[in-house]
Amino acid sequence: MPRRLSQLAVDIGPLRASRDFRLLWFGELISQTGSQVTTVALFVQVDRLTHSTAAVGFVGLAQLLPMIVASVLIGPVIDRRNRRHVLLAAQLGLGLSSLILLLAAYSGHPALAILYAAAALNGGFVAVSMPTRSAMTPNLVPPDMLAAAAAVNQVMWNVAAIAGPALGGLIVARFGLTWAYGFDLTTYGIAAAFVLLLHPTPAIPLAAGEPEGWEAIKEGFRFLRGRRVLQSTFTIDLVAMIFGMPRALFPRLAVVQFHRGPEVVGLLFSALSVGALIGALTSGWVSSVRRPGRAILAAVALWGLAVLGFGLSGRNLALAFGFLAIAGAADVISAVFRASSQQMIVPDSLRGRLSALNILVVAGGVRLGDFEAGIAGSLFSPFTAVVSGGVLCLVGVGVIASAVPEFARWRAGERP
Repeated sequence: MPRRLSQLAVDIGPLRASRDFRLLWFGELISQTGSQVTTVALFVQVDRLTHSTAAVGFVGLAQLLPMIVASVLIGPVIDRRNRRHVLLAAQLGLGLSSLILLLAAYSGHPALAILYAAAALNGGFVAVSMPTRSAMTPNLVPPDMLAAAAAVNQVMWNVAAIAGPALGGLIVARFGLTWAYGFDLTTYGIAAAFVLLLHPTPAIPLAAGEPEGWEAIKEGFRFLRGRRVLQSTFTIDLVAMIFGMPRALFPRLAVVQFHRGPEVVGLLFSALSVGALIGALTSGWVSSVRRPGRAILAAVALWGLAVLGFGLSGRNLALAFGFLAIAGAADVISAVFRASSQQMIVPDSLRGRLSALNILVVAGGVRLGDFEAGIAGSLFSPFTAVVSGGVLCLVGVGVIASAVPEFARWRAGERP
Protein backbone atom coordinates (compact mmCIF):
# COMPACT_ATOMS: atom_id res chain seq x y z
CA MET A 1 0.00 0.00 0.00
CA PRO A 2 1.43 3.42 -0.90
CA ARG A 3 2.74 5.35 2.10
CA ARG A 4 0.12 8.13 1.89
CA LEU A 5 -2.74 5.64 1.73
CA SER A 6 -1.34 3.65 4.65
CA GLN A 7 -1.28 6.85 6.72
CA LEU A 8 -4.99 7.34 6.03
CA ALA A 9 -6.02 3.76 6.87
CA VAL A 10 -7.31 3.14 10.38
CA ASP A 11 -4.68 1.79 12.78
CA ILE A 12 -5.83 -1.63 14.09
CA GLY A 13 -2.82 -1.92 16.40
CA PRO A 14 -4.99 -1.91 19.58
CA LEU A 15 -6.86 -5.01 18.34
CA ARG A 16 -3.56 -6.79 17.74
CA ALA A 17 -2.00 -5.66 21.02
CA SER A 18 -4.69 -6.65 23.52
CA ARG A 19 -6.81 -9.81 23.82
CA ASP A 20 -9.22 -8.17 26.24
CA PHE A 21 -9.62 -5.11 24.01
CA ARG A 22 -10.55 -7.50 21.17
CA LEU A 23 -13.16 -9.21 23.36
CA LEU A 24 -14.55 -5.85 24.47
CA TRP A 25 -14.62 -4.66 20.86
CA PHE A 26 -16.38 -7.70 19.39
CA GLY A 27 -18.85 -7.91 22.26
CA GLU A 28 -19.84 -4.29 21.74
CA LEU A 29 -20.08 -4.82 17.97
CA ILE A 30 -22.64 -7.57 18.52
CA SER A 31 -24.69 -5.78 21.18
CA GLN A 32 -24.68 -2.47 19.30
CA THR A 33 -25.97 -4.17 16.16
CA GLY A 34 -28.91 -5.54 18.11
CA SER A 35 -29.49 -2.20 19.80
CA GLN A 36 -29.69 -0.45 16.43
CA VAL A 37 -32.24 -3.01 15.23
CA THR A 38 -34.39 -2.18 18.25
CA THR A 39 -34.04 1.59 17.75
CA VAL A 40 -35.50 1.33 14.24
CA ALA A 41 -38.22 -1.08 15.38
CA LEU A 42 -39.24 1.13 18.30
CA PHE A 43 -39.36 4.32 16.22
CA VAL A 44 -41.43 2.58 13.52
CA GLN A 45 -43.75 1.04 16.14
CA VAL A 46 -44.42 4.37 17.88
CA ASP A 47 -44.95 6.11 14.53
CA ARG A 48 -47.42 3.43 13.44
CA LEU A 49 -49.35 3.74 16.71
CA THR A 50 -49.50 7.56 16.76
CA HIS A 51 -48.50 9.02 13.34
CA SER A 52 -46.78 11.74 15.38
CA THR A 53 -43.17 12.95 15.24
CA ALA A 54 -43.63 14.31 18.77
CA ALA A 55 -44.53 10.85 20.08
CA VAL A 56 -41.41 9.42 18.43
CA GLY A 57 -39.36 12.25 19.93
CA PHE A 58 -40.70 11.36 23.38
CA VAL A 59 -38.81 8.05 23.14
CA GLY A 60 -35.63 10.10 23.53
CA LEU A 61 -37.09 12.06 26.44
CA ALA A 62 -38.13 8.84 28.17
CA GLN A 63 -34.54 7.62 27.96
CA LEU A 64 -32.99 10.88 29.08
CA LEU A 65 -33.94 11.09 32.78
CA PRO A 66 -32.70 7.55 33.61
CA MET A 67 -29.54 8.38 31.67
CA ILE A 68 -28.96 11.50 33.76
CA VAL A 69 -29.54 9.68 37.06
CA ALA A 70 -27.43 6.67 36.10
CA SER A 71 -24.61 8.81 34.69
CA VAL A 72 -24.36 10.88 37.88
CA LEU A 73 -24.46 7.86 40.21
CA ILE A 74 -22.46 5.28 38.24
CA GLY A 75 -19.16 7.15 37.91
CA PRO A 76 -17.82 6.39 41.42
CA VAL A 77 -19.00 2.78 41.06
CA ILE A 78 -16.98 2.38 37.84
CA ASP A 79 -13.93 3.90 39.54
CA ARG A 80 -14.16 1.69 42.66
CA ARG A 81 -15.77 -1.63 41.64
CA ASN A 82 -14.77 -4.52 39.42
CA ARG A 83 -15.52 -3.05 35.99
CA ARG A 84 -16.16 -6.44 34.43
CA HIS A 85 -18.96 -7.10 36.94
CA VAL A 86 -20.46 -3.65 36.31
CA LEU A 87 -20.42 -4.25 32.54
CA LEU A 88 -22.02 -7.70 32.91
CA ALA A 89 -24.84 -6.24 35.04
CA ALA A 90 -25.42 -3.57 32.39
CA GLN A 91 -25.71 -6.17 29.62
CA LEU A 92 -28.30 -8.10 31.62
CA GLY A 93 -30.28 -4.90 32.23
CA LEU A 94 -30.22 -4.02 28.54
CA GLY A 95 -31.43 -7.53 27.73
CA LEU A 96 -34.35 -7.06 30.15
CA SER A 97 -35.47 -3.90 28.33
CA SER A 98 -35.52 -5.80 25.02
CA LEU A 99 -37.46 -8.63 26.64
CA ILE A 100 -40.16 -6.16 27.75
CA LEU A 101 -40.43 -4.81 24.19
CA LEU A 102 -40.61 -8.36 22.82
CA LEU A 103 -43.45 -9.32 25.16
CA ALA A 104 -45.28 -6.06 24.48
CA ALA A 105 -45.03 -6.58 20.70
CA TYR A 106 -46.97 -9.86 21.00
CA SER A 107 -50.04 -7.90 22.13
CA GLY A 108 -50.27 -6.17 18.75
CA HIS A 109 -51.32 -2.80 20.15
CA PRO A 110 -49.33 -2.14 23.36
CA ALA A 111 -49.79 0.94 25.51
CA LEU A 112 -47.30 3.69 24.73
CA ALA A 113 -46.43 3.79 28.43
CA ILE A 114 -44.97 0.28 28.22
CA LEU A 115 -42.82 1.22 25.23
CA TYR A 116 -41.60 4.38 26.94
CA ALA A 117 -40.87 2.44 30.15
CA ALA A 118 -38.76 -0.10 28.24
CA ALA A 119 -36.96 2.76 26.48
CA ALA A 120 -36.30 4.37 29.87
CA LEU A 121 -34.82 1.14 31.24
CA ASN A 122 -32.63 0.87 28.16
CA GLY A 123 -31.44 4.47 28.59
CA GLY A 124 -30.44 3.89 32.20
CA PHE A 125 -28.36 0.82 31.42
CA VAL A 126 -26.77 2.42 28.34
CA ALA A 127 -25.48 5.07 30.74
CA VAL A 128 -23.87 2.26 32.76
CA SER A 129 -22.53 0.14 29.91
CA MET A 130 -20.89 2.77 27.72
CA PRO A 131 -18.79 4.62 30.35
CA THR A 132 -17.69 1.31 31.84
CA ARG A 133 -16.33 0.19 28.47
CA SER A 134 -14.73 3.59 27.92
CA ALA A 135 -13.07 3.58 31.34
CA MET A 136 -11.69 0.07 30.76
CA THR A 137 -10.02 0.92 27.43
CA PRO A 138 -7.04 2.99 28.69
CA ASN A 139 -6.03 0.05 30.92
CA LEU A 140 -6.13 -2.40 28.00
CA VAL A 141 -3.99 -0.55 25.43
CA PRO A 142 -0.76 1.49 25.68
CA PRO A 143 -1.11 5.29 26.08
CA ASP A 144 0.25 5.94 22.58
CA MET A 145 -2.60 3.82 21.14
CA LEU A 146 -5.47 5.74 22.75
CA ALA A 147 -6.29 7.77 19.63
CA ALA A 148 -6.07 4.61 17.51
CA ALA A 149 -8.30 2.75 20.00
CA ALA A 150 -10.85 5.58 19.78
CA ALA A 151 -10.79 5.34 15.98
CA VAL A 152 -11.11 1.54 16.02
CA ASN A 153 -14.07 1.88 18.38
CA GLN A 154 -15.67 4.29 15.94
CA VAL A 155 -15.26 1.68 13.19
CA MET A 156 -17.02 -0.86 15.41
CA TRP A 157 -19.89 1.43 16.38
CA ASN A 158 -20.46 2.48 12.80
CA VAL A 159 -20.32 -1.02 11.34
CA ALA A 160 -23.07 -1.84 13.86
CA ALA A 161 -24.90 1.39 13.02
CA ILE A 162 -24.90 0.49 9.31
CA ALA A 163 -25.80 -3.18 9.63
CA GLY A 164 -28.22 -2.79 12.55
CA PRO A 165 -30.68 -0.22 11.10
CA ALA A 166 -30.62 -1.75 7.62
CA LEU A 167 -31.25 -5.18 9.13
CA GLY A 168 -33.85 -3.73 11.49
CA GLY A 169 -35.79 -2.13 8.65
CA LEU A 170 -35.82 -5.40 6.70
CA ILE A 171 -36.80 -7.51 9.73
CA VAL A 172 -39.68 -5.19 10.68
CA ALA A 173 -40.95 -4.97 7.09
CA ARG A 174 -40.77 -8.70 6.31
CA PHE A 175 -41.07 -10.54 9.64
CA GLY A 176 -42.47 -8.09 12.17
CA LEU A 177 -41.54 -6.33 15.38
CA THR A 178 -41.25 -9.45 17.54
CA TRP A 179 -38.44 -10.80 15.39
CA ALA A 180 -36.57 -7.50 15.68
CA TYR A 181 -36.80 -7.40 19.47
CA GLY A 182 -35.96 -11.10 19.72
CA PHE A 183 -32.84 -10.56 17.63
CA ASP A 184 -31.71 -7.77 19.98
CA LEU A 185 -32.31 -9.92 23.06
CA THR A 186 -30.10 -12.65 21.58
CA THR A 187 -27.24 -10.23 20.88
CA TYR A 188 -27.17 -9.08 24.52
CA GLY A 189 -26.80 -12.70 25.62
CA ILE A 190 -23.83 -13.16 23.28
CA ALA A 191 -22.25 -9.88 24.46
CA ALA A 192 -22.60 -10.98 28.09
CA ALA A 193 -20.69 -14.17 27.24
CA PHE A 194 -17.84 -12.06 25.81
CA VAL A 195 -17.73 -10.07 29.05
CA LEU A 196 -17.36 -13.29 31.04
CA LEU A 197 -14.27 -14.15 28.94
CA LEU A 198 -12.47 -10.96 30.00
CA HIS A 199 -9.67 -11.21 32.54
CA PRO A 200 -10.76 -10.14 36.04
CA THR A 201 -10.49 -6.41 36.70
CA PRO A 202 -9.92 -5.96 40.43
CA ALA A 203 -11.65 -3.10 42.21
CA ILE A 204 -9.47 -0.02 42.74
CA PRO A 205 -8.90 0.40 46.51
CA LEU A 206 -10.01 3.64 48.09
CA ALA A 207 -7.00 5.71 49.16
CA ALA A 208 -6.87 7.21 52.64
CA GLY A 209 -8.91 10.38 52.77
CA GLU A 210 -10.33 9.86 49.27
CA PRO A 211 -13.98 10.95 48.96
CA GLU A 212 -16.82 8.44 48.79
CA GLY A 213 -20.47 8.55 47.75
CA TRP A 214 -21.85 11.97 46.90
CA GLU A 215 -18.48 13.60 47.63
CA ALA A 216 -16.87 11.37 45.00
CA ILE A 217 -19.52 12.45 42.50
CA LYS A 218 -18.89 16.11 43.28
CA GLU A 219 -15.15 15.57 42.86
CA GLY A 220 -15.74 14.59 39.24
CA PHE A 221 -17.67 17.81 38.59
CA ARG A 222 -15.04 19.88 40.44
CA PHE A 223 -12.40 18.54 38.07
CA LEU A 224 -14.30 20.16 35.20
CA ARG A 225 -14.35 23.57 36.90
CA GLY A 226 -12.16 26.07 35.08
CA ARG A 227 -11.07 23.56 32.43
CA ARG A 228 -12.68 25.35 29.52
CA VAL A 229 -11.03 23.18 26.86
CA LEU A 230 -12.37 20.00 28.47
CA GLN A 231 -15.79 21.60 28.96
CA SER A 232 -15.86 22.56 25.28
CA THR A 233 -15.45 18.92 24.19
CA PHE A 234 -18.80 18.32 25.90
CA THR A 235 -20.69 21.46 24.87
CA ILE A 236 -19.77 21.25 21.19
CA ASP A 237 -21.26 17.75 20.97
CA LEU A 238 -24.43 18.88 22.75
CA VAL A 239 -24.85 21.64 20.16
CA ALA A 240 -24.45 19.18 17.28
CA MET A 241 -26.81 16.55 18.69
CA ILE A 242 -29.56 18.72 20.17
CA PHE A 243 -29.99 20.95 17.13
CA GLY A 244 -28.69 18.82 14.26
CA MET A 245 -29.81 15.23 14.93
CA PRO A 246 -32.76 14.46 12.59
CA ARG A 247 -33.31 10.74 13.26
CA ALA A 248 -36.66 11.10 15.11
CA LEU A 249 -38.01 12.55 11.86
CA PHE A 250 -36.95 9.57 9.72
CA PRO A 251 -40.19 7.52 10.09
CA ARG A 252 -42.35 10.50 9.01
CA LEU A 253 -39.95 11.60 6.27
CA ALA A 254 -39.93 8.07 4.85
CA VAL A 255 -43.72 8.20 4.48
CA VAL A 256 -44.55 11.82 3.59
CA GLN A 257 -41.43 12.89 1.68
CA PHE A 258 -39.96 9.71 0.19
CA HIS A 259 -43.23 7.68 0.06
CA ARG A 260 -41.55 4.53 1.34
CA GLY A 261 -41.79 2.20 4.35
CA PRO A 262 -39.63 0.79 7.19
CA GLU A 263 -36.85 -0.26 4.80
CA VAL A 264 -36.09 3.38 4.01
CA VAL A 265 -36.24 4.31 7.71
CA GLY A 266 -33.48 1.77 8.31
CA LEU A 267 -31.50 3.03 5.31
CA LEU A 268 -31.68 6.66 6.51
CA PHE A 269 -30.22 5.55 9.85
CA SER A 270 -27.58 3.53 8.02
CA ALA A 271 -26.62 6.39 5.68
CA LEU A 272 -25.30 8.40 8.63
CA SER A 273 -23.21 5.44 9.66
CA VAL A 274 -21.91 4.63 6.17
CA GLY A 275 -20.25 8.04 6.18
CA ALA A 276 -19.10 7.56 9.74
CA LEU A 277 -17.52 4.22 8.87
CA ILE A 278 -15.70 5.74 5.90
CA GLY A 279 -14.50 8.52 8.18
CA ALA A 280 -13.31 6.03 10.80
CA LEU A 281 -11.60 3.75 8.26
CA THR A 282 -9.64 6.70 6.84
CA SER A 283 -8.76 8.18 10.23
CA GLY A 284 -5.12 7.13 10.31
CA TRP A 285 -4.17 10.82 10.05
CA VAL A 286 -5.80 11.84 13.35
CA SER A 287 -2.73 11.01 15.46
CA SER A 288 -0.71 13.63 13.55
CA VAL A 289 -3.14 16.49 14.33
CA ARG A 290 -1.69 18.79 16.98
CA ARG A 291 -4.71 21.04 17.53
CA PRO A 292 -7.65 18.71 18.24
CA GLY A 293 -9.98 21.54 19.35
CA ARG A 294 -9.73 23.20 15.97
CA ALA A 295 -10.40 19.87 14.26
CA ILE A 296 -13.51 19.33 16.43
CA LEU A 297 -14.90 22.76 15.54
CA ALA A 298 -14.37 22.13 11.82
CA ALA A 299 -15.95 18.67 12.01
CA VAL A 300 -19.07 19.91 13.83
CA ALA A 301 -19.44 22.78 11.35
CA LEU A 302 -19.33 20.23 8.51
CA TRP A 303 -21.98 18.18 10.35
CA GLY A 304 -24.28 21.22 10.47
CA LEU A 305 -23.78 21.98 6.77
CA ALA A 306 -24.48 18.37 5.81
CA VAL A 307 -27.68 18.24 7.90
CA LEU A 308 -28.79 21.46 6.19
CA GLY A 309 -28.07 19.84 2.82
CA PHE A 310 -30.10 16.78 3.82
CA GLY A 311 -33.04 19.02 4.67
CA LEU A 312 -32.84 20.71 1.28
CA SER A 313 -32.61 17.43 -0.68
CA GLY A 314 -36.34 17.26 -1.36
CA ARG A 315 -37.53 13.90 -2.69
CA ASN A 316 -34.09 12.99 -4.07
CA LEU A 317 -33.32 9.96 -1.89
CA ALA A 318 -29.82 9.46 -3.29
CA LEU A 319 -28.90 13.08 -2.52
CA ALA A 320 -30.38 12.74 0.98
CA PHE A 321 -28.27 9.62 1.58
CA GLY A 322 -25.17 11.46 0.36
CA PHE A 323 -25.61 14.40 2.74
CA LEU A 324 -26.33 12.06 5.67
CA ALA A 325 -23.13 10.15 4.85
CA ILE A 326 -21.12 13.40 4.90
CA ALA A 327 -22.71 14.27 8.25
CA GLY A 328 -21.77 10.85 9.62
CA ALA A 329 -18.15 11.20 8.51
CA ALA A 330 -17.89 14.61 10.18
CA ASP A 331 -19.44 13.28 13.38
CA VAL A 332 -17.04 10.37 13.70
CA ILE A 333 -13.98 12.61 13.28
CA SER A 334 -15.34 14.89 15.99
CA ALA A 335 -15.94 11.86 18.23
CA VAL A 336 -12.40 10.51 17.77
CA PHE A 337 -10.83 13.85 18.71
CA ARG A 338 -13.18 14.40 21.64
CA ALA A 339 -12.59 10.91 23.07
CA SER A 340 -8.79 11.04 22.77
CA SER A 341 -8.66 14.60 24.15
CA GLN A 342 -10.68 13.64 27.21
CA GLN A 343 -8.56 10.55 27.84
CA MET A 344 -5.38 12.66 27.63
CA ILE A 345 -6.66 15.26 30.09
CA VAL A 346 -8.48 13.13 32.70
CA PRO A 347 -6.48 11.07 35.28
CA ASP A 348 -7.33 7.37 35.73
CA SER A 349 -8.71 7.92 39.23
CA LEU A 350 -11.47 10.13 37.77
CA ARG A 351 -11.88 8.41 34.42
CA GLY A 352 -15.02 6.49 35.34
CA ARG A 353 -16.79 9.63 36.54
CA LEU A 354 -15.77 11.73 33.55
CA SER A 355 -16.51 8.85 31.15
CA ALA A 356 -20.00 8.64 32.63
CA LEU A 357 -20.45 12.37 32.08
CA ASN A 358 -19.16 12.04 28.53
CA ILE A 359 -21.59 9.21 27.78
CA LEU A 360 -24.40 11.30 29.25
CA VAL A 361 -23.48 14.07 26.81
CA VAL A 362 -23.02 11.72 23.83
CA ALA A 363 -26.06 9.50 24.37
CA GLY A 364 -28.20 12.05 26.20
CA GLY A 365 -27.55 14.69 23.56
CA VAL A 366 -28.89 12.35 20.88
CA ARG A 367 -32.03 11.75 22.97
CA LEU A 368 -32.51 15.48 23.49
CA GLY A 369 -32.04 15.86 19.75
CA ASP A 370 -34.75 13.24 19.16
CA PHE A 371 -37.10 15.19 21.44
CA GLU A 372 -36.27 18.57 19.91
CA ALA A 373 -36.64 17.27 16.35
CA GLY A 374 -39.90 15.49 17.15
CA ILE A 375 -41.46 18.57 18.74
CA ALA A 376 -40.21 20.89 15.97
CA GLY A 377 -41.50 18.48 13.33
CA SER A 378 -44.90 18.39 15.03
CA LEU A 379 -45.17 22.17 15.54
CA PHE A 380 -43.91 23.09 12.08
CA SER A 381 -42.94 20.37 9.60
CA PRO A 382 -40.21 17.72 9.30
CA PHE A 383 -38.57 19.84 6.57
CA THR A 384 -38.46 22.96 8.77
CA ALA A 385 -37.17 20.96 11.72
CA VAL A 386 -34.22 19.55 9.74
CA VAL A 387 -33.23 22.81 8.01
CA SER A 388 -33.47 24.97 11.14
CA GLY A 389 -31.49 22.35 13.07
CA GLY A 390 -28.59 22.55 10.63
CA VAL A 391 -28.56 26.35 10.79
CA LEU A 392 -28.67 26.41 14.61
CA CYS A 393 -25.78 23.93 14.74
CA LEU A 394 -23.61 26.27 12.64
CA VAL A 395 -24.55 29.20 14.88
CA GLY A 396 -23.59 27.16 17.95
CA VAL A 397 -20.14 26.35 16.54
CA GLY A 398 -19.51 30.05 15.96
CA VAL A 399 -20.58 30.93 19.49
CA ILE A 400 -18.29 28.32 21.10
CA ALA A 401 -15.32 29.29 18.89
CA SER A 402 -15.76 32.94 19.89
CA ALA A 403 -16.47 32.33 23.58
CA VAL A 404 -13.61 29.83 24.15
CA PRO A 405 -10.76 30.83 21.80
CA GLU A 406 -8.28 28.65 23.71
CA PHE A 407 -10.21 25.58 22.53
CA ALA A 408 -8.99 26.06 18.95
CA ARG A 409 -5.47 26.98 20.11
CA TRP A 410 -4.93 24.02 22.46
CA ARG A 411 -2.17 21.63 21.42
CA ALA A 412 -2.32 17.88 22.18
CA GLY A 413 0.08 17.06 25.01
CA GLU A 414 -0.17 20.49 26.61
CA ARG A 415 -1.86 20.93 29.97
CA PRO A 416 -5.08 22.84 29.17
